[in-house]
Amino acid sequence: MLEKIRQTVENKKVLVLGLGREGRSSLRMIRKAGGYKELAVADQNPVEVKESGEEEIPVISGTHYMDKELLDSYDIVFKTPGIVLPEKIENYKCQFVSQTGLFISKFRSQIVGITGTKGKSTTSTLLYHVLKENGEDVVLAGNIGIPVFDIAEDITVGEVIVLELSCHQLEYITVSPHIAVLLNLYEEHLDHYGTMAAYVRAKQNIYAWQEKEDLLFCNMEFLPGHEVEGAGPESAGVPCKGEVISAVLIPEGESPSGRGDIEVAGNAVRYRGSGLRIPEQGISLIGQHNYFDIAMVYGICKEFSLTDEQFLKGLRSYQTLPHRLQYLGIKDGIRFYDDSISTIGETTIQALESIKNAGSILIGGMDRGVDYDQLEEYLAGSSVKHIILMEATGKRIYSEIEERYPTLFGSGKLCLVDHLKDAVELAGKLGEEGSACILSPAAASYGIFKNFEERGEVFKKYVFG
Repeated sequence: MLEKIRQTVENKKVLVLGLGREGRSSLRMIRKAGGYKELAVADQNPVEVKESGEEEIPVISGTHYMDKELLDSYDIVFKTPGIVLPEKIENYKCQFVSQTGLFISKFRSQIVGITGTKGKSTTSTLLYHVLKENGEDVVLAGNIGIPVFDIAEDITVGEVIVLELSCHQLEYITVSPHIAVLLNLYEEHLDHYGTMAAYVRAKQNIYAWQEKEDLLFCNMEFLPGHEVEGAGPESAGVPCKGEVISAVLIPEGESPSGRGDIEVAGNAVRYRGSGLRIPEQGISLIGQHNYFDIAMVYGICKEFSLTDEQFLKGLRSYQTLPHRLQYLGIKDGIRFYDDSISTIGETTIQALESIKNAGSILIGGMDRGVDYDQLEEYLAGSSVKHIILMEATGKRIYSEIEERYPTLFGSGKLCLVDHLKDAVELAGKLGEEGSACILSPAAASYGIFKNFEERGEVFKKYVFG
């Protein structure tokens, strides 16, 4: 990996743009690789980059740290994922590179890359766990919180690399992993991308650069060559050269019909002649959306020649990640679930579909202009007794339901409160013994909490003290 980095920066003026965890990882490896002509850091905030014995490196901070003239004064810019460039990338003279792009180009034959609007962390960690439990030499990195440069020097020949990939990490890459997984595509991150088409195009880089010997495990709703809802005809224009393995979730009441290479019907999974019943007891993943993720992992594990017994062994010992429809416990006879990861309406619907006897659902957060039509329609027909709405999106949903669903609005189910603490207190008062309370906000946490993890931890604190 050091050789790859050195080839990239050799005799070049290099800038590390953004000094979070990944930026610091990039800086460390660039220094170690050496060969650059100049090296500097740019970040919105003043940052400390010099450690004992290290060379002094210029730090550019303040409101002008991303000015086009500044960036174009460097040959190579290592851009941190999530940083939004002021102009289109083609307008710059400098070359933007990323950890993700360099890492995949170096190790692509060993990588299983996993993306999707929702479910990518669960799918990535489940695949890693099942392979690890069965003796496979495997490592986990990427958007899960582990910068790829942090593991790059320890990768061995033949080691499987499970790589969770966000849209930001995929946005500008020109190389795709040997095995790619696309779980789903929903309206998300429009504050960054502006349009659904731009967001979808970033995600499609998971397979856009594959070769004919590669594999793409793909949700049938989002297959290459098919238009993605809300993204326009251009979303159908990104082909895949690799072998496409389609996956479909069979609607309740319908029978499998061979329409997909992977089919999930209830708790039954079929993959190319192999069949599996997902245990309904003794595993931590619940709900049809999780069964779909399990089925994807099952298909990949079959490609690694695992038996059904080996797969089930890993599935049973896997523990759900925090804040992803996580069961927290019982208080005053009410079961509490933390689904703070939920930032779109579809995941809130999935939560209500997965948890039996839901007494109250807690919805709301930062308003990014996400469309809540589907969620509001679902709530109008839902059996949930109390819909507790909070923060900016809660207020908007409350107003839209008043306008569009007068029967629901007049039913007494809707409750509007200011903040999460108020919502938890109200849920405790309204809840009945044996019912469930679910935090599934369908909205971002930014501006209220540091991230969805903090929101989930605060929720737990409010419930149990």
